[in-house]
Amino acid sequence: MNRDYRQYWEEMPCYLSVHDREFRIIQGNRRFREDFGDRIGESCFRVYKGREEVCPDCPVKATFADGQSHGSEQKLRTRAGQEVVVMVHTTPIRDESGAIVSVMEMHTDISETQRLQALLRRSQERFAMLFEEVPCFISVLGADRIIQHANRRFREAFGPAVGDYCYRVFKHRDEQCLVCPALQTLADGKAREHEEVVVSPTGGKVNVLCVTAPLPGPDGRIESVIEMATDITQIRELQSQLTSIGLLVGSISHGIKGLLTGLDGGIYLVNSGFQKEQPERVRKGWAMVQRNVDRIRSMVLDILYYAKDRELVVSDIDAAALVREIGELLARKAADQGVQLEVDVAADAGSLQGDAGAMRAALVNLLENSFDACRVDHGRDQHRVRFSARRAPPWMIFEVEDNGIGMDRETREKIFSLFFSSKGLKGTGLGLFITNKIVDKHGGSIKVESEPGHGTRFLVRLPLEARPSTEPREGE
Repeated sequence: MNRDYRQYWEEMPCYLSVHDREFRIIQGNRRFREDFGDRIGESCFRVYKGREEVCPDCPVKATFADGQSHGSEQKLRTRAGQEVVVMVHTTPIRDESGAIVSVMEMHTDISETQRLQALLRRSQERFAMLFEEVPCFISVLGADRIIQHANRRFREAFGPAVGDYCYRVFKHRDEQCLVCPALQTLADGKAREHEEVVVSPTGGKVNVLCVTAPLPGPDGRIESVIEMATDITQIRELQSQLTSIGLLVGSISHGIKGLLTGLDGGIYLVNSGFQKEQPERVRKGWAMVQRNVDRIRSMVLDILYYAKDRELVVSDIDAAALVREIGELLARKAADQGVQLEVDVAADAGSLQGDAGAMRAALVNLLENSFDACRVDHGRDQHRVRFSARRAPPWMIFEVEDNGIGMDRETREKIFSLFFSSKGLKGTGLGLFITNKIVDKHGGSIKVESEPGHGTRFLVRLPLEARPSTEPREGE
């Protein structure tokens, strides 16, 4: 039986050694002798590590002290100079009286395990870096539509979105999208490709090409979906520039056709009034001509602002005079649409610098938008639009407030986009786009406050002293 145990001792696939209280090695198995030599009687710290004193974290010393088994991770150096990483376990050896006479130490070579762990760790780090630095937006969504992980570019564009619903982060919606490729991928395990327009926390719109792919769990069932979105905004902007030219031509052609018809009618009334000596007919026809000429002028200005960067013609503008002029200009239109137009200018409004014609066009567009919002609102019997101006150095604040139909968040974020119109065929989608461009050109900003059924408030902030939009604005 002893012979069998001796054979087990010799053939154990690890380093086995027995140490006395002086830390001398008094026995060693075959693998010990092969890698460290026949060094029975020498100190373990000299054999294993080439030291001249006991190691500070010596498990043999700890076992002699408390009689317990101890374990640790150590690095040994063989007689050939090879460094070996081992897991150490010690066991006390007692005599018949129970006193500890020696300690058996077992060293299990874990160098390969360590190498594989290091390789795994490096692979994980590389994949983590790839996930973080890949030049697209990457997110991982659970079945509940909550974002579980997001890479650096995603976080920079959409903020700390982990833990929030994807439809809130991407589209600022309070309910999930009607068609969701991520849910479809969760359902059937098939990858999906689609194009979306998402919105950043600052309101910026981003065109993205999205690909969804399933992520199975340990049991093979799909637990989540990875969504990769590539920013294609510049590509779509280039395409839209070509497309918008055609849209613009069609829109302008349709508008001019109607204006020419109005001009023809006015000219006919003027000519027939002269022939029949009917001054009232002449006045009516001339009013039609002037009205349609004004509309053509406004349309041409919009086209010029869209087509090229027109330089501002800066002058001192009396804010009160500008507001009263616009109020008088639109009073008739407000009355025709059943809207009560209120004009209010602070006594100390004073003046500001800017392009009077451009400012007039921008403010008129906002007021006409409010008139339309009241016109399509059938929930109230009385509608009003309030137009005001006040001085708040270094800004002049113009406000246009109505109690019309209002807008939801999705509409608010799109109203200043080119060719976006909530009026269907009755709108060209140029008006508010041009308004925003004019305000930005002056170095100002527009804030929109609106809720469905609760009206809309436009707050236009323009600098008192003219400055281009390329200069940094206060507070930015």
